[in-house]
Amino acid sequence: MPGTPPALKRRLLLGGALGAAGIGAGAGLAAYFTAAADTPRITAVDGPANPLDFDQLRLRAAELLVGGEIHPEDPEYAPAISRIDAEAAPLWETMDRSDSRTAVWPDLAPVSSASNFNNSFRQLYRLATAWATPGTSQYGSDEVADAVVSGLGLLYDGGYNEHAEQVDNWYWWEIGSPAALLRTCVILYDRIPAERLANFLAAVDRWCPDADMRVANDTHETGANRADKAVILALRGILGRDEDKLRQARDDLSGKVDDGRHSLFQYVTEGDGFYRDGSLIQHDDVPYAAAYGTSLLSSTGLAVSLLAGSAGEIVDENVPVLYDAVERSYAPFIEDGLFMDCVYGRGISRPEQRDYHNSAGFITALTQLAVGAPEDYRSRWHALVKGWVERSQESFPYAAQAGIAGISRVKSILDDPGVQAAPRADYTRVYADMDRVLARRPEWSWALSLSSNRVAAYEMGNWENLHGWYLGDGMTYLYLPGDPRQYNDEFWPTVNPYRLPGTTVDTREREVIAADEGMVKHLPENAVAGGAVLDDRYAAAAMDLIADGSTLRAKKSWFVLDDAVVALGAGITASDGRTVETTVEHRSLGEDGAPRLSVNGDEQSSDTGWSASLDDARWIHLDGVGGYVFPEGAAGLRGLRESREGAWNDIEQGPTTGGGDTEVHTRRYATLWFDHGVSPADAAYAYILLPGADESATATLAGGDRIRVLANTATVQAVQDESLRLIAAHFWEAGEAGGLSCDAPASVLVRRNEAAGSLAVADSGRTTGTAVIELPFAVSRLIEADRGIELEPGDRPRLTVQLGDTGGQTLTAVLGY
Repeated sequence: MPGTPPALKRRLLLGGALGAAGIGAGAGLAAYFTAAADTPRITAVDGPANPLDFDQLRLRAAELLVGGEIHPEDPEYAPAISRIDAEAAPLWETMDRSDSRTAVWPDLAPVSSASNFNNSFRQLYRLATAWATPGTSQYGSDEVADAVVSGLGLLYDGGYNEHAEQVDNWYWWEIGSPAALLRTCVILYDRIPAERLANFLAAVDRWCPDADMRVANDTHETGANRADKAVILALRGILGRDEDKLRQARDDLSGKVDDGRHSLFQYVTEGDGFYRDGSLIQHDDVPYAAAYGTSLLSSTGLAVSLLAGSAGEIVDENVPVLYDAVERSYAPFIEDGLFMDCVYGRGISRPEQRDYHNSAGFITALTQLAVGAPEDYRSRWHALVKGWVERSQESFPYAAQAGIAGISRVKSILDDPGVQAAPRADYTRVYADMDRVLARRPEWSWALSLSSNRVAAYEMGNWENLHGWYLGDGMTYLYLPGDPRQYNDEFWPTVNPYRLPGTTVDTREREVIAADEGMVKHLPENAVAGGAVLDDRYAAAAMDLIADGSTLRAKKSWFVLDDAVVALGAGITASDGRTVETTVEHRSLGEDGAPRLSVNGDEQSSDTGWSASLDDARWIHLDGVGGYVFPEGAAGLRGLRESREGAWNDIEQGPTTGGGDTEVHTRRYATLWFDHGVSPADAAYAYILLPGADESATATLAGGDRIRVLANTATVQAVQDESLRLIAAHFWEAGEAGGLSCDAPASVLVRRNEAAGSLAVADSGRTTGTAVIELPFAVSRLIEADRGIELEPGDRPRLTVQLGDTGGQTLTAVLGY
């Protein structure tokens, strides 16, 4: 072994053939290590080598893992270098390097425990990354490199090897440990004795022999797990100089060993994967674009890049499914430096992985995927990235969370005058296959989390998300550019889990069960959850609430307009002898926030502890948030300012995700809710949310009749926006509102524009075969329509819509007068 470790080559290796031609083209590059007397470095060698040899592939892998060419004194890299150094320093200080040691770190003993060797591998990888990063205290240190290699050997001898018996979490054996082990081996390759490397590869062959089948229980891997394992296979092939492993990684990505049934480059109609409407499901029935979804994108993109130009190069013609998912499944949920928590599953309880971490991770994954993507995709993605990063520089600068490689790529995008930053999104989406609704506007964004017998209401497991009972019961999220810290400033440990905005709950005390029973998910009994979207802007959504462990039932609907969201509830009934509540707002005000709150224009006390009965409220305004209008009165409405306490350990105790954080945080909250009383019978509510509106605009809307509630019953819930000439309704059964009628359950929107009308219909319960809709204005013809829509023209036209087998997706028509 050389006395001084070589540095990893810091010039982006994926330009040239791969960057220009995309997947399917060989990448022309070559490089080799050279050691100078004092300063380690890597020198690039020009000239094509196709196919790439294993030394070049290993250098590419190291480049992708550690980063591009940097100068440590460049201030743009300072946050990343400082963070890597700060993470590595305590690991180095506490590492047991004595001859008599039995563990790498005293608090991770014994190493025979899967949790302990998994965490030890992760920490060794962090040290190896610091060793390879100029500017850190550990950079180029022989002592650090030797200690890391020795630590890998101790973990192999004492715990993670091909002769061990699997206990505890399968993930630690088959993904977590081999991923960190092989990444560390890539970085320190020249420091690892051949016999030790052979040991490590043998262990990986035992516990991750392929990316298709799970060793622990013969389960076919899907989604992020399959992608993570494909990366492991690619690294295993590169380190072991094994072309068969490279081909196996390629084939498992495409699912060739099982006839493509589990390919990552396909649309699915059930279970894990990408859906045509942009939904992304993991763990069978959990919306998971963040975390597992990002891991899927990151690992698949990394595998594609690792394999390019090798024996395992990806040539699957369906790879565009992955590319298209960027703008269908991921980008809509990126809120200028934040990744929305409504698609984060149980991960919301992880203190070390908040929404701004997830956004940075996604941007890093996206820019990595963009290197090898066709130009039309790459140019659009770069525009998105530039907009997100520029708009979040003040609140959540990308470089503060990203690694060297990501910073290098984003820096080049920001510095490129040819890339025009994409503006904030402006559209409305209904994701029928994951029970989510999303409205994006230049001034705000709003998301709705529903659940059904198809999509889980919550996921708890691995001691995570211990208070997540009501996340899928109609929780609404309001994102405002002026309040970017709403969901990441200790929101989840301090929020009242019984008063999540938008939810109607039985106030019974819930038990924490996931800590004892492993993975717990709840699929409610209701079929209706979803809705229809019109003109990519307006939506009608509904959920038939059948409460978990309670007799509570409610019909809940939401209607998205230009500048407002109308929420209706009807048929709210329970017989358990407990109070039932619907939360209008439960807004974190930070540590010491006291914004003005006015009721009908009268300012209320800003003191913590203020509470009031607000039965006479016509409208309420909360500075910095927006307005709330009550078009059918506010009987039972209550208001409260309170200070709430909580620790992350209350909701997350996972051994690998930050558990044990017992620091108590205090945050102030402003809460508005309807008290429906004890065991209500056919109770109702109605309110209009005006995101970002000022007090004057709120009062004006409340004093006019622009937005009217046409019906709010267990038969039909409907609203009309006179300025838009729009009627939006959800029919729970045959009914009529405002001249619009439907003879079957469906969500319907109709708009009478100047030149033509437009119609949108969806069967959000997936139980309606045919619906007959009668319109309140004359129509003479269909200008265009989705298949399955027929018109009987006239002054009271009738449309027959075939909704069977539509899977809850929206059908639309353009109507001629």
